[in-house]
Amino acid sequence: MSAIRRAAVLGSPIAHSLSPVLHRAAYEELGLEDWSYDRFEVDEVALPDFLAGLGPEWAGLSLTMPLKRAVIPLLDTISDTAASVEAVNTVVLTEDGHKVGDNTDIPGMVAALAERGIDKVESAAILGAGATASSALAALSRICAGEIVAYVRSDARAAEMREWGERLDVDVKIGKWSDAVRAFAAPLVVATTPAGTTDALAADIPERPGTLFDVLYDPWPTQLAARWSGYGGAVVSGLDLLVHQAVLQVEQMTGRAPAPLGAMRRAGERALAG
Repeated sequence: MSAIRRAAVLGSPIAHSLSPVLHRAAYEELGLEDWSYDRFEVDEVALPDFLAGLGPEWAGLSLTMPLKRAVIPLLDTISDTAASVEAVNTVVLTEDGHKVGDNTDIPGMVAALAERGIDKVESAAILGAGATASSALAALSRICAGEIVAYVRSDARAAEMREWGERLDVDVKIGKWSDAVRAFAAPLVVATTPAGTTDALAADIPERPGTLFDVLYDPWPTQLAARWSGYGGAVVSGLDLLVHQAVLQVEQMTGRAPAPLGAMRRAGERALAG
């Protein structure tokens, strides 16, 4: 009989997470009957004890806010990708007991765009400057040949994006949020802001928009995404990102590849539909 293997997603709040739906769908498709995937409410204070209590049956963890940075000093090593943005969303627990951190958000973004035929753009724009924006900047550094403009809401956020640009060796320019509609002239726009933030911009979408990557997935579509697609523009959703980064997590944790992208996406769509 195969040994029981465990994985889970940690964060706070965590009840909304779709990760269990996606990973369990993958396990079912891959025939991993002895694998389980759960969710645990864990904050920065509780994280050290949680990690210390993991037994040999544990294969990996997915991390969401506020743990992506807090986990780093608790790990044995992290990938260059995770180090580039100081954020870990994946922990693989090796047979010799090591905890290895990675970031699948960045390659997940690249893969979600590639699925829509976008593997290179001449320029791009980012709406927002939070943690997701830094991952977006790292992803764009792999596919954008020219200018990247980030539209932000404060001088502090502008400074953060400039710092990330220097770390990632990307020439990122800063635009004021009051000028955010100028982002729509770019062939690729990545919206990384919280729900409702871009609603006021939806009325200014041009008649022939390029591609919008809106990292939100619930509620979906956002006003921006709905109007964008209404004008014939291509839209990549937060569910696309979630599924692609989860595919990479499943492959790392289970050692089985390729993970079943289609089955995982369908499971996520059913869960969101209620």
